[in-house]
Amino acid sequence: MNDEFLVLRGVHTHIGAYHILHGVDLTVPEGQVTMLLGRNGAGKTTTLRTIMGLWPASAGDLRFNGRSIKGQATPDIATQGIAYVPESMGIFSDLTVKDNMVLAARAARHAGELDTQRLDWIFGLFPALKKFWLYPAGKLSGGQKQMLAVARAIVEPRALVLIDEPSKGLAPSIIRNLIDAFHELKRQKTTILLVEQNFAMARALGDQVAVMDNGCVVHRGVMAELADDEGLQQRLLGLSLGTHQ
Repeated sequence: MNDEFLVLRGVHTHIGAYHILHGVDLTVPEGQVTMLLGRNGAGKTTTLRTIMGLWPASAGDLRFNGRSIKGQATPDIATQGIAYVPESMGIFSDLTVKDNMVLAARAARHAGELDTQRLDWIFGLFPALKKFWLYPAGKLSGGQKQMLAVARAIVEPRALVLIDEPSKGLAPSIIRNLIDAFHELKRQKTTILLVEQNFAMARALGDQVAVMDNGCVVHRGVMAELADDEGLQQRLLGLSLGTHQ
């Protein structure tokens, strides 16, 4: 396993006149779940979007599996095995669940060309998608839309999945479903970089953790150690994980 599967070194990102990332240093080891935590506005979403090339880095270097991806177009980054689930989910509401999945699969031009074995595996993770296969995605519940967003990202094997706040606004039962799905992805050797505000989810999933503040990574370490240290939680996040489930 590569301990430096994804590496950001001194990454700065400007969005128009705004300087959002101020020299981000981040290392994501292969085959693990790395949590990216921090207060609102700390730069977490900008970090994910910069990795995907949606917002270009203005300085620093980004390397994936030993190769620089800085300055590459988003489709070129995606073809290297990186998928992104944005906070907005990014599904096509007017298209069916089936058509959303086909669009996300580079190797399939229609549903008959989808990998049926992998599709059955995804249905095992998210049974609702099989039930609503021919429904317009816009008619799904919020939790079902999030399941579809994740399923689109993994419709083909991916080396790295970036996920932005998947539990936001979801019922506890749906969150447990997502936790189980992400554990299964990890068993399949998929590396995950996960932004999350639900700290019970962070504790349940995270191997490593990076905490951001004011556009910088201010702490890196083992998630279990942060989860057990209320003083460190208060200092880095301004709250105790034990009181925020």
